[in-house]
Amino acid sequence: MSVVTEVSPDGHKLTISIKGRFDFGRHQEFRESYERLNKKPDSIVVDLKDATYLDSSALGMLLLLRDHAGGDASDIRVVNSSNDVKKILAISNFDKLFDIS
Repeated sequence: MSVVTEVSPDGHKLTISIKGRFDFGRHQEFRESYERLNKKPDSIVVDLKDATYLDSSALGMLLLLRDHAGGDASDIRVVNSSNDVKKILAISNFDKLFDIS
């Protein structure tokens, strides 16, 4: 499985880990990772530590996640990004929409 989800014991934090390619082939899996939850978490972490590739469809998926989580009021962090991924996110101004580290 290339999209792994983990909900904190109290249900307040959702962690979505991407393994391998983060592209359109992961769209359904990624969407289900947050839509199938009974309760909307207070914060979401997208862990890209094991992501080997990211394309424009992945950026779109992150925007859909942000909208689902509440838009400007959402608390979403993108963590463990490689330097190349950080550059892509910065060029796309995603650093204004997400907390990226």
